[in-house]
Amino acid sequence: MKKAMPDIKYIAILCDGMADFPLESLEGKTPLEAARTPHMDAIAESGSVGLVDLIPDSLPPGSDVGNLAVLGYDPEQYLTGRAPLEAAAMNISIPSDQTAFRCNLVTLENGVMKDYSADHISSKEAAELIGAVHKELKTDGAALHPGVQYRHLLLASDSLDPAQTTPPHDIMGEPFRKHYPSGAGSETLRGWIERSWEILRKHPVNKARVDSGKKPANSVWLWGQGKAPTMPTYPEKYGLNGSAVSAVDLVRGIARYAGLDTLEVPGITGFLDTNYAGKAEFALASLDGDDSVDFVYIHVEAPDEAAHMGSAEAKIEAIEAIDREIAARVMEYARARENVRVASLPDHVTAVSTRKHARGAVPFAACGPGIEADAAKVYTEASGAQGSRFAVGHQWMDWFLGASSAGKDR
Repeated sequence: MKKAMPDIKYIAILCDGMADFPLESLEGKTPLEAARTPHMDAIAESGSVGLVDLIPDSLPPGSDVGNLAVLGYDPEQYLTGRAPLEAAAMNISIPSDQTAFRCNLVTLENGVMKDYSADHISSKEAAELIGAVHKELKTDGAALHPGVQYRHLLLASDSLDPAQTTPPHDIMGEPFRKHYPSGAGSETLRGWIERSWEILRKHPVNKARVDSGKKPANSVWLWGQGKAPTMPTYPEKYGLNGSAVSAVDLVRGIARYAGLDTLEVPGITGFLDTNYAGKAEFALASLDGDDSVDFVYIHVEAPDEAAHMGSAEAKIEAIEAIDREIAARVMEYARARENVRVASLPDHVTAVSTRKHARGAVPFAACGPGIEADAAKVYTEASGAQGSRFAVGHQWMDWFLGASSAGKDR
């Protein structure tokens, strides 16, 4: 077990998909460079800035891989699939003879994946639609469970586990049939997708959405399957008690496997309209509560969603909201104490130009007791490239917690 430093509080702000590439529309800047981020810059100026390679070459760039790595878990060892992580957040146990699949409600149009989120359908609308599809698929021994907005879960026979599946956010604007499930078990999965079309097409929820000018959720899309993982908890791994704040079942599920409490914050949505301030306030309160914790993980999905929309402006808006509403409160908390380490980083690159996740090292900034200050004055991809680098991404958390200096290179 790698013990963290004693008597230190740790706060990690995870800005999902915040890293990006320079854009012509921003005069060659990335959204992070174009955003006004005085509080994240303060983390950089008082501490260390660098790069971390969170996505192993063997795995696709995604939030499951990236968040596992940020939290200190080798994704090549512990990732069994995205869906089982989300099942944990939904308190759904996976029987030994079944596999969990992520089930998106999506919009298909003219043979193309038009929208991986069905216009960010509300959870209430989605629950009605998933319930209707469940009535059809349960006759085949499959069970659908409603989640948050467009994100849902399907449990089915583990004979379908070997199928190759594709995340819908990776094929926006592309012919969807090119990316249908393939391999063993794929015929069943394709059949379920197509059987959902008629159910969803004629459902009153979708008729109302079309009438109001919104995209219909006219198909399910199955992907990210796997069995439940086994991984050490933070108390076992680092000797720390911790908590996590996220609106996203994936991150909440990882947190539960890691033994972190998942805080219930009103008004968090996993989108641009989330309760940024509430995330910070609940996380900081958990550090000082009666059941005080040593570590908090504040996850914000908004930059990733903005990039999937292809909107640099929305991504800048999300980054600035994180800085103004979360980083500002976190730094105020840290400055009032002498025993707090703070970090900010993304889990992967999400490119506005392609609306997809991409490979590449991402920048981190960290400050606090025992973290030596470097020459950086701002927090950007470019300043990160001038600092230290963690070539093995899951070793970054060991360094941040003071459990190890391994993996950090100049």
